[in-house]
Amino acid sequence: MKGLELFTTVTYAHFLFLSFVLFALGVLGVLLRRNLIVVMMSVELMLNAVNLTFITFAKALNQLDGQIFVFFVMTIAAAEAAVGLAIVVAIFKRFREVNIRFFQFLKG
Repeated sequence: MKGLELFTTVTYAHFLFLSFVLFALGVLGVLLRRNLIVVMMSVELMLNAVNLTFITFAKALNQLDGQIFVFFVMTIAAAEAAVGLAIVVAIFKRFREVNIRFFQFLKG
């Protein structure tokens, strides 16, 4: 049981590193993928990474400001998902495929 003590200590740096990894994966998903649903999921992943950072700093600084910001970020993420899915449905109805290159045809 003594060897498990090494793995029981989780610091704020671990949470910040996890947040960085999640954000980097989200950025890679946005930059490298062409499917609009995958891009939206990557944006949500980036927003969740930011939420994890806010919560980590709120806990580290012993303040509630970070948790209040998380509430607003979650509200924005829900609105983004609703508008994004409406755009996905509009693109799918017109082109029978969900691809980012079809955005140029949605003008006016």
